Amino acid sequence: MKVKSLHIYPLKSGRVIDLEQAEVNAWGLAGDRRYMVVDREGKFITQRELQALAQVTAVSSFGALHLSKAGSDEDLAVSFDPERRIDVEIWGKVVSASLASDAVNLTLSNWFGRSVRLVHADLQTERMCNAEWAGEGVSTGFADGYPILVTTTGSLKALNDATREMGGATFGMERFRPNIVIEDDAPFADDRWAAIEIGGIRYDFVKPCARCIMTTQDQLTGDRGGPDPMPAMRRLRMSADRRVAGVLFGWNIVSRGTGEIAIGDKVSVTADRPEGWPIKIR
Repeated sequence: MKVKSLHIYPLKSGRVIDLEQAEVNAWGLAGDRRYMVVDREGKFITQRELQALAQVTAVSSFGALHLSKAGSDEDLAVSFDPERRIDVEIWGKVVSASLASDAVNLTLSNWFGRSVRLVHADLQTERMCNAEWAGEGVSTGFADGYPILVTTTGSLKALNDATREMGGATFGMERFRPNIVIEDDAPFADDRWAAIEIGGIRYDFVKPCARCIMTTQDQLTGDRGGPDPMPAMRRLRMSADRRVAGVLFGWNIVSRGTGEIAIGDKVSVTADRPEGWPIKIR
């Protein structure tokens, strides 16, 4: 097995940045989900409720964040003052984040037609992962819950095969917004992996990823109504364990070291989960 592709999403729910190689640090792949849009009360916003976030590209360069939106002629170069801060809420947890300027927030509000603000997970931001799943002392930025999301090519093929059998249109891996895609022919083999090694770094598989309506959205426009992975996931990937309810695709993983990762790197399974994860097959 090997690494097929690498991806980060600097702005939570924004467009993907494809990488040839990446730095792995305590928060996952460097630069991944470090920025987030929040409402006036500081609650996080995603494509679930603001589909146009899929039209925003965010690139960090030379100490600034550069934002652009499809259909807008205005690009933003954003810097953050670490002393200008607000508390923000993400999945029920409140953390401190640095806040963009009023001018930047006004432009973003105009882009989206509603009042929003932009925040940054910086060195003062502390957001701990659930220790029951990830172990003690694991932190992350603005990812949903854990530092890294991994998927496999064999699992995507199985979903697309089932989708074709049901008369649906196929879809790409971008619908699932992974960080690491592993080239492996066996469908859902990751259910039986407890740990892998890539480039000398151990990655523990800590929790399967439950999926939501964002998998039904075009990741360039945010539009719904095109190819839909949900029917195949409901047939093949319905969790039978109430600790993680709903349909599952991919795994949340935690690196137990730092270093580099690159496309083509060998992937070795170093610990198994023989029982897998319980699935209801329909």
